[in-house]
Amino acid sequence: MTQERLPACPLCGRRDSAPFHTDRVRRYLRCGDCRLVFVPSSFWLSAAQEKAVYDLHRNDPADPDYRRFLSRLSTPLLGRLAPNSRGLDFGCGPGPALAQLLTARGHRTDLYDPFYYDDASVFERRYDFITATEVVEHLRKPARVWDRLFAILRPGGWLGIMTKLVIDGDAFRRWHYIRDPTHICFYSRETFDYLVRRFTARLWVVARDVLLLQKG
Repeated sequence: MTQERLPACPLCGRRDSAPFHTDRVRRYLRCGDCRLVFVPSSFWLSAAQEKAVYDLHRNDPADPDYRRFLSRLSTPLLGRLAPNSRGLDFGCGPGPALAQLLTARGHRTDLYDPFYYDDASVFERRYDFITATEVVEHLRKPARVWDRLFAILRPGGWLGIMTKLVIDGDAFRRWHYIRDPTHICFYSRETFDYLVRRFTARLWVVARDVLLLQKG
């Protein structure tokens, strides 16, 4: 019997992934190198289906609970930024509340989202900080996106990430995070250690789902 050829890891490109979990809807593979857990492309939604899910989100910038949620990233990031820094809210969605929080503190914050603010000119600029809140788990080409983000981040600049982390197989099977059909990449602490090595960065784990990387 011929062994199934599994797809290459979309983050590091290695071909030593192995089955990690299967539920009633999708399969999940785990890379043996960077430890990313990912969903093969045959299980992805179409772009139109994906946007339809995002259109249901009610992330109102005026909602104090939502602003409080985002402050878990903005507060530690603001404490590290020089005055009048310039940043990018990557994957900001239709209601860029985080950008408003940062702008209110004197930092110019540009917006990018492939569905709502598709302005490719942001990739021609250089930034002191970039934020990506609940974004990296949606990436279809994570290697390309991480390369682009670090390329436009100035040396010493900050990349603020919010995403929930894989703990182990037992927790993964019970995890609400995998029930979202737009979530196709799942990171662990080992995955971020890989990114630190790849981009010569430093890592601060501020909370279980809040991470700050500083470009070397």
